[in-house]
Amino acid sequence: MNRLVAIAVGVFWACCVAGVSAQEFRATVEVNSQKIEGTNRSVFESLKEQMNTYMNETKFSDATFSPNEKIECNVYLTVNEYTNDRVKGDLQLQLIRPVYNSTYTTTLFNFKDNKVEFDYRDGDPLTYNETQPENNLTAILDFYANLFLALDFDSFSPRGGERFFERAQSIVQMQQSSGEIGWRTFEDTKNRAAVLNSYTDGNTSGIRDLLYNYHRKGLDEMVTSPDKGRGIITESLKEVKKVFDNAPMSVALSIFRDSKLDELVNVYSKAPDNERKDVYDLLQPVYPTESDRLNKIKNPEQR
Repeated sequence: MNRLVAIAVGVFWACCVAGVSAQEFRATVEVNSQKIEGTNRSVFESLKEQMNTYMNETKFSDATFSPNEKIECNVYLTVNEYTNDRVKGDLQLQLIRPVYNSTYTTTLFNFKDNKVEFDYRDGDPLTYNETQPENNLTAILDFYANLFLALDFDSFSPRGGERFFERAQSIVQMQQSSGEIGWRTFEDTKNRAAVLNSYTDGNTSGIRDLLYNYHRKGLDEMVTSPDKGRGIITESLKEVKKVFDNAPMSVALSIFRDSKLDELVNVYSKAPDNERKDVYDLLQPVYPTESDRLNKIKNPEQR
């Protein structure tokens, strides 16, 4: 049973079934330490190796994934400071989803976390602890792993990622008392607590319905019925406007922009004039500074 079928019937296979315990992610991990001078480079090589192993070999859930179903993601750490074993930097994160019956892939999540700090010494292993993260780095990776699972499952089944959002919430709550930055509610409008809140707060959680309709009923459908699939995508975009009306500063809006605006240029490249105008009129008040990309949606000949 593949992931799509498993989600559709609401069944999660236990990792012990038939001896299967495949990890969930096919992650590309990079560590950029070019800004750091006078430090033994081995510490950053070790850090990259440990992060790569952690993301690709940890079993974060009891869901079963065959090798060709693994979730693709990119985790790029840029180190801005390294003093007394303290790493300060930012983390660029991308989550990729296949479009079924095609070779096309689409971005579900594209976000830069600027509040990344943790302690790391050369050679330190990263150890997974399901009940309590071992340190702030594993907490950050655990949070995004569960967020990735939540968004991926949401894109295949209506709000199918609920239990992973709950796990991400528990990580945020645990880390809020750690003293580490990036976790506290109202500390920042674009920290990890704010990112999670953008998907779980009632004023903005409609973005989760967009994930399903846009991807499962829209992009997946466009492979065989382009007009029907695109029409569903057009309807799903109304959720973006609802988020804007309810919470115009929500980080959900910038995540959607960075994940989808370029793709929408292609989605509507062959759409009728009235449909392209409707999408432009819907998105322009939300993204008034994105005139170049929005004009390409409205007028494909300007590409």
